[in-house]
Amino acid sequence: MDLLLAVPVLLFAITSHEFAHAYAALRQGDYTAYQLGRVSLNPLRHIDPVGTIILPAILLLTKAGFLFGWARPVPVDPSNYRDYRRGDIIVSLAGIAANLILAVIATAVLLLLIPLGRALPGLATPIGILGAMAEYGIVINLVLALFNLIPIPPLDGSHVLYHLLPPRLGARYRELGRFGMLIVIALVVFVPGGLRILFAPVSWVMRVVWQLAGAI
Repeated sequence: MDLLLAVPVLLFAITSHEFAHAYAALRQGDYTAYQLGRVSLNPLRHIDPVGTIILPAILLLTKAGFLFGWARPVPVDPSNYRDYRRGDIIVSLAGIAANLILAVIATAVLLLLIPLGRALPGLATPIGILGAMAEYGIVINLVLALFNLIPIPPLDGSHVLYHLLPPRLGARYRELGRFGMLIVIALVVFVPGGLRILFAPVSWVMRVVWQLAGAI
């Protein structure tokens, strides 16, 4: 049951993340993603075999204690941005912003479902399922947002750090992108404790949410 509830939420979260990148790039003047059909909420346009299927399956099967993944990166051409520096930062942070917005929406849904479940006990099962999915929505979207803030190229946070570095150092820093996903996978597989520390704010947020729920 957990698998059936968590996977659709994860799929929507990473699809929304990539859609936000593509839409932001279009707004900044780059039509690359648009021409490739990536300004879309259709998950089939964004699925990555490793990040969308294999890694989430491994985390679920090994009971890692958290669930996340990624979709196929949206292709962009920053040279098309009306303002390169501003556009690169906006496009990079758009996916994180999308996940944070979804986390807020999921929180609102969960807080609405709790009194609804008390008022309609005959619908306890479907309301409980929706509530569990909303809880997954909070956790998964916050994890994705925090994970993408890690300043390892090509993760989103690296684009912001790049623009804060001197040009020569920034160029060398971006060269790490060739090995970035290998570093990320190694962190996930071999340093799960470090990731749990990184995701500690998620536990804090969930405690606050359940305190609010108890006050309703």
